[in-house]
Amino acid sequence: MWSTPESARALRSRDLATILRLYRRLNQLNQEQLATVLGYDKTYVSMIETGRRVVNDMTTRRHIATALGLPTHVLGVTSHDDADFAAMIQFGDSTVRLAEIARQAGRAVDSVNELWPLVARLEARIAEGHAERDTLILLSHARTALGVSLGTVLPEERLAAAARWTGRGLAVAERLDDRASLALALRMHGNELRKADHARAAVAHLARAAAISYDAEGRGAALALLARAAGELGDPELFDTAISGYRSLLDGVAVHSMLVNPFTFNEIHLRGLVSTGRAPKAARIMDTGSPNAPAAPQWHVIERVTAAEVLLVAGRPDGAEDALRAAVVAAEAHRLPHQIQRAIRAADHGGLTRVGSEGREALHRIDVLLAPPRSAFAAHEGTNR
Repeated sequence: MWSTPESARALRSRDLATILRLYRRLNQLNQEQLATVLGYDKTYVSMIETGRRVVNDMTTRRHIATALGLPTHVLGVTSHDDADFAAMIQFGDSTVRLAEIARQAGRAVDSVNELWPLVARLEARIAEGHAERDTLILLSHARTALGVSLGTVLPEERLAAAARWTGRGLAVAERLDDRASLALALRMHGNELRKADHARAAVAHLARAAAISYDAEGRGAALALLARAAGELGDPELFDTAISGYRSLLDGVAVHSMLVNPFTFNEIHLRGLVSTGRAPKAARIMDTGSPNAPAAPQWHVIERVTAAEVLLVAGRPDGAEDALRAAVVAAEAHRLPHQIQRAIRAADHGGLTRVGSEGREALHRIDVLLAPPRSAFAAHEGTNR
């Protein structure tokens, strides 16, 4: 809710009245309902919104920020040089790492909720003219991680928003003399571009990421994503080159990551073969079995949809139906609308109408779950504004 352009303008104003009115409108609340959310009297809220009451008390502003899900600095609770910000900078890297762990564990919504206050605070500091190198590096990582997490929980029609955030992370990384940060930003932005149907731009970013990555894990991750993008572009030569390099690095890496592991390799290989017109080969490979377990819960969902696509082109709809049904159930549990949409497309293409309907029902439930919060009674009471 707070990341829309209209919301961004309201937050930049730092005007409490403007922010309260926008919050009410976005959530379809009247002043009495907002007062209940904040724990105040309706008259008090009305006075704030009309400018008859100016709130200077920092405790009150902090309470309002917390109730509305805002970083406290938006309401002027902290200054750029206070201990609160110093602690945020000190532990910012840990926040990003923990958010990444949450995303990889299937809790991408929690990851978004951790990252966006950090991003907002860093951007505010830079807007105030304090662009220290450590702050910029942290901002690049946090923006990129936020974009990736959004790319996990947003439906396909909104994936451009995720790509915009990773693009903002890349914009900072391009200005820094930090090769690791640049390679990471290129890799993540390239993958979000791919998901947003910009395969050619994705390939360019991912190829550059693979070229400048100096560690095996980073290069392997870039090649994995490049193979995925090349497959979706329908370029068999580029796909074969990338998947071959990916396989070589995988064989030589002792410690595996979420992208550099046998399970992920198998899924990317199968999907790329189907995308480049070699479905029979994919079916033969799948019949030999797949590695034991995915590196992260969402990869189980991704692999199940891919397996269904292979089974459908191999003329085995029963197995495809089972795989898609399992994918839809797991995708709903982990709030992965994009993967449910993949499953629906595969089901529709294969004539599996029941699974397609189940997927649409699951997608609707996620839409309701991830909608902007409303008070308990606003859902059934009329709105008086």
